[in-house]
Amino acid sequence: MGMDLLSLYETMVKIRLFDTKAEELFLEGKIPGFIHSYVGEEAIATGVSANLRPDDYITSTHRGHGHMIAKGADVKKMMAELYGKKTGYCKGKGGSMHIMDFSLGVLGANGVVGGGIPIAVGAGMSIKLVKKSDQVVVCYFGDGASNRGTFHEGLNWASVYKLPVIFVCENNMYASTAYMPETTSVQDISSRAVAYNMPGIAVDGNDVLAVYEAAKEAIERARKGEGPTLIEAKTYRLKGHFVGDPELYRSKEEVKKFWEKEPIGRFEKLLFEKGILTEIKKKEIWDKIKNEIEEAVKFAEKSEFPPPEDALTDMFIDDRKYDY
Repeated sequence: MGMDLLSLYETMVKIRLFDTKAEELFLEGKIPGFIHSYVGEEAIATGVSANLRPDDYITSTHRGHGHMIAKGADVKKMMAELYGKKTGYCKGKGGSMHIMDFSLGVLGANGVVGGGIPIAVGAGMSIKLVKKSDQVVVCYFGDGASNRGTFHEGLNWASVYKLPVIFVCENNMYASTAYMPETTSVQDISSRAVAYNMPGIAVDGNDVLAVYEAAKEAIERARKGEGPTLIEAKTYRLKGHFVGDPELYRSKEEVKKFWEKEPIGRFEKLLFEKGILTEIKKKEIWDKIKNEIEEAVKFAEKSEFPPPEDALTDMFIDDRKYDY
């Protein structure tokens, strides 16, 4: 297998430790707004992004820290953004749910459910009609977004124009507090691809290698001009909808059952079996990343807040120069 397995592991650990620290800081009252944890879903962004080039695009969701880290984001600038500091990715104005960096191909996290889908399709149009390149766009969204109008309109449009968009549905079984089988008309969201004449693939979202292979095939297909793919990565949201969620809609027993299937421990077991990971190497990796996250916290805490007079800076553009 051509991929670097240890690199995949390190990315997953970095995502886990970043979100664990963000949760801790939020509960201490140091981070404003909301935190939506990606804990338990690390294998998806890691497996997908391992196939992407720096010039490829992604659109993210309100649960997007993992997407950013897997695409190569600087955790110092991410943490500063969570703190609302001017050294953050959006100068402290976006917070957790709106981090973006065009230089990384990250077209933005999005607090609107399904809001990234039309953005991804628009980026796909620009690749095909303007840039005429072999770049691709990965569009992350949740199971709840698959019931929104943007999903159906976006997939139809991408299929009609054979756009290089890979739709990645992170089916974590809960749309906020709504249990997926009680709110969705199909058992497999990937089956909806049939209606839009594109491949639909269901994959174990807690298996980073399975995600990697599914994404590899879809991305290669998109680069060759053969159009979009819908990948449904079946996973489970181990944390509440947001940090502080009382989680009255599910039992502790259910959550405990899925913790036993969480992706990092599962991948560790494989790496130990293959002799790629040892207890010493594991501790070395975790300690290195913990230090990196702690440095990010120090950077964020030492950074300044943006001045009030900058509240509207960068918020608007003069579009009169564009010919619509």
